[in-house]
Amino acid sequence: MIRPDQILKTVEMIQKENLDVRTVTMGISLLDCRSGDAETTANNIRDKIRNLAGNFVSTCDEIGGKYGVPVVNKRISVTPISHVGAGFSRDGFVKLARALDQAAAEVGIDIIGGFSANVEKGISQGDAMLIDAVPEALSTTARVCASINAGSTRHGMNMDAVARLGQIVKETAEASNEECGFGAAKLVVFSNQPGDNPFMAGAIHGLGEAEAVINVGVSGPGVIARALERKIADEGAKNLGLGDLAEEIKQATFRVTRCGELIGRQVSDAIGLPFGVVDLSLAPTPLVGDSVGEILKILGVDKIGAPGSTAIVAMLNDAVKKGGTFASQSVGGLSGAFIPVMEDSELAAAVSDGSLVLEKLEAMTCVCSVGLDMVPIPGDTSWETIAAIMADELMIGVINSKTTAARLIPVPGKKAGDFVSFGGLFGESVILPIRNTGESNRFVHFGGRIPAPIHSLKN
Repeated sequence: MIRPDQILKTVEMIQKENLDVRTVTMGISLLDCRSGDAETTANNIRDKIRNLAGNFVSTCDEIGGKYGVPVVNKRISVTPISHVGAGFSRDGFVKLARALDQAAAEVGIDIIGGFSANVEKGISQGDAMLIDAVPEALSTTARVCASINAGSTRHGMNMDAVARLGQIVKETAEASNEECGFGAAKLVVFSNQPGDNPFMAGAIHGLGEAEAVINVGVSGPGVIARALERKIADEGAKNLGLGDLAEEIKQATFRVTRCGELIGRQVSDAIGLPFGVVDLSLAPTPLVGDSVGEILKILGVDKIGAPGSTAIVAMLNDAVKKGGTFASQSVGGLSGAFIPVMEDSELAAAVSDGSLVLEKLEAMTCVCSVGLDMVPIPGDTSWETIAAIMADELMIGVINSKTTAARLIPVPGKKAGDFVSFGGLFGESVILPIRNTGESNRFVHFGGRIPAPIHSLKN
């Protein structure tokens, strides 16, 4: 039974603490859209998305209005397009990307994810064509996001793919030069990519998923921050240990997860599709008071990036997962703490004042839910250096059996210390300096595959 005090707490979280359902994402299988040519396949894609998602946005708005919980983004994830378009040319894949973009516009969603491929063990002809199409696909569409999985604990890391993706990141940024390289903000390179992630840019509808499904992503950095502030104010910092604060994070996470699952299940019932997962990830926004970095400061570091920052992120990530898992049997996706530089006002400020550097950020990604996310770097960074940074990040995931990713944005014409802004949820930041640039070329040019760690043999 829901008690009055629980209702009042939820209302307060919405009104004062930036609680929202960050995204409701409809996953759609496009395997049956495949035909003998790209044009027919593109038409089939548009038809299927229109048929399944025609009333998706209005339903989300109606359910959100009914319960007073704003649904910020309505999104779609699809079967990795490398499977749908296998055998097509590069131009054929661009045609599929534009079909996805058109369908997304017609049904009114914000972003569509799934212009994707899995190449951790090798690159098929279809994978290669999709990867080659990424720069044009992302620079000529408004809503399409791409992701490439280049590493896994089971198979190791494909350095040939990582090297090529270093080039693709550069080409994508340059193809969207007039938008400060924004195309690269819609491309993420993964290891251990989950197939039920509702958050962009890495959302895909994995091959093991149902025909269509509703996943929900809930965020709540502001809720966690305010809960911790109340706990410390009520009981006094001297009377609390980090274990007590971790318990408070768990309890706040429990409430947020319950709220998100309620909205997700209501949408799935209204549309007539099965409910998939609730992804409880502390995904910040540029808004003041909705920051993961703020939580780090509350938990005891005066500057983000100071010693202790990595330990705090680890504690935060674990407490979020524990609270979410207790609240729902359907927790999935990434579920933890994100640290995207441009999308978090406190992290961006830490980069600006020099307290948070790339190397410390990488250390913090060892224990967060994703990785080097929304990191702007100088536009003249070589593709080899970009590939090497991605290799470092992906290998963290391969070795530690966790999801890691790199979303690097080489901003054309900008250097370290310059400012870049993409607006909205994509945020803004000064550009991070990269040390030892150009000193990893021989490593990248070896290519081949880094073997899987020995625990990959677990069955």
